[in-house]
Amino acid sequence: MRLFSLLYALLRHLNETQRWDDLINYVGTTNLHVILFAIIFIETGLVVWPFLPGDSLLFAVGTICATSSTMHLPVVAVLLCIAANCGDIVNYCIGYRLGPKVFSKEGSRLLNKKHLREAQQFYEKHGRKTIIIARFIPIIRTFAPFVAGIGRMPFLRFIAYSIAGGVLWVLTCLFAGYGWRKSSL
Repeated sequence: MRLFSLLYALLRHLNETQRWDDLINYVGTTNLHVILFAIIFIETGLVVWPFLPGDSLLFAVGTICATSSTMHLPVVAVLLCIAANCGDIVNYCIGYRLGPKVFSKEGSRLLNKKHLREAQQFYEKHGRKTIIIARFIPIIRTFAPFVAGIGRMPFLRFIAYSIAGGVLWVLTCLFAGYGWRKSSL
């Protein structure tokens, strides 16, 4: 309980005085960049961590960039676009490698070859828009590249739409937070 009251007092102080730079300097800009990169990469890249706060984190980072003299929006935007897209590539590759092995049994109720064929047909027909739209839907964002890999969506097609969706997602959330904070100053 003491930890929560300490955290609340810290956030209230930062909000009242707009001293995000003090916190950033304490943690270190490079360390903060590494932490942000890791969170976005893990959320998009590891199918076992779909519950990380991607959208809200990006929005919050945008608000911090609006008032901070040490967190620069262009640097953060490029870094997090790279993290999101590297995560998607890793997730696709995991699905591509594991898919045939996991879906090898005909008699399995959940993971059978019929479902693998259905995933392949779905990504043939709707894969492009799925990869872009999924970026904006928590949890689905984590599973879409994995299933695209399982469904054997052609890699070049996947990567083109993944990059477009990743950049659109990161920039939309960052600029929304940045704009909201700038308008409230």
